[in-house]
Amino acid sequence: MPDATPATPVIEVEGLVKRFDARRDAVDVLKRRRPRLTAVDGVSFELAAHETLGIVGESGSGKSTLGKCLVKLHEADAGAIRFGETDVRAATGRELAAVRRKMQMVYQDPYSSLNPLMTVAQAVGEPAKVHGLVPDGQRLDDYVGEVLEMVGLPAALGARRPGQLSGGQRQRVAIARAMAARPELLIADEPVSALDVSIQAQVLDLFERLRSEQGVAIVFIAHQLSVVAHVAERVMVMYLGRVVESGPAAKVFTAPGHPYTRALLESQPGRERRSARRQPALSGEIPSPLAIPSGCRFRTRCPLAQEICAEVDPAPADLGHGHSAWCHFAR
Repeated sequence: MPDATPATPVIEVEGLVKRFDARRDAVDVLKRRRPRLTAVDGVSFELAAHETLGIVGESGSGKSTLGKCLVKLHEADAGAIRFGETDVRAATGRELAAVRRKMQMVYQDPYSSLNPLMTVAQAVGEPAKVHGLVPDGQRLDDYVGEVLEMVGLPAALGARRPGQLSGGQRQRVAIARAMAARPELLIADEPVSALDVSIQAQVLDLFERLRSEQGVAIVFIAHQLSVVAHVAERVMVMYLGRVVESGPAAKVFTAPGHPYTRALLESQPGRERRSARRQPALSGEIPSPLAIPSGCRFRTRCPLAQEICAEVDPAPADLGHGHSAWCHFAR
C-alpha cells in the first residue's frame, strides 16, 4: 500500500471542462446553429506517485473524454491540468512531447496502440529508441527483454507479432510499450473489459504490481466497480460529465453516499442486495448531454428524487475521511 504521508502530486486537475459540437442533425432550428454538449463538467482531482485513482461510470459519463484531455488528445475548454511543473493545456511542441512521454495511455483494444506488422520487440522498443531511454552500454534488445519481463512476458516473445498472441498477451505488450517510455503516470482506459474474467484478474494484478514496484501513478477508467475495487485506493464516480461521489475506495464501496453509486453497486452481477439499504438497481437510460436535467442531473433516474432535486444543483456533502457525495440526501 502507498505511504500514508502526503506526497507531491504527479498531476493536479482543477475545474476541467470539455465541450463538443453536436452532430449536424442536432442543429437548433430556431437559432440555426449546432448546440454544444458538455462531456466533462468541472472535474477536479490530484494524484500522487504510487497511487491509483479509479474513475467509474456508465458509457456517456465522460470518463474516457477526461482521460484523453489529460494528455491533450482532446483540448479542454476550461480548467487547469498541471503535470509536475508543466501547464499541460499551454504545452506545445517539445514540452508537450515530453509530457506525453511521461503520461502513457493504455487502451481497451491493444490493436489501437500496436502495429500488426511490427514484432513485439519492435513495438516495445520503439518509444525507448525514439526518446533515447536505453541506458548507456545496454543493447535495445536487452532493454526490451527487461520491460517484457516486467509485465510478465518472456523475452522470447519479442519475435512474435500481435496476431500471434492471445488477448491477454497483447494487452500485456501494450502495457509494456507504455512502460518502455518510463512514464510517471499511466492512464488505463477500460484496459481489461475485453478480456476473459480469469485473464482480467491477472492483468489487474499487473497494474497493482507496477504501481507498487515501479512507483507509477495510475488513472484507471472502468464501468465496472468490481474491477476498480481490485486496484484503486481512491475512486471518482462520474455521471453526465460530473463527479457525483469521490473518496477512499473502501468507503465508497462499503458505504456509498450517492444513490447512483449504490445503484451501480446493486447492478453488479452476483451481488446480493443489502436489506438495510434496499434500492432498485439502476434503471432507465442516461439522459442526452444535449438535454441535461435541471438541478441534480441524476434526478430523472433517482428513487430519492424530490422537488429540491429539480431546482437546486447539490453541493458536495462531506461524509468524512475525504469521502464526498454530491446529493441533497447523501448519507
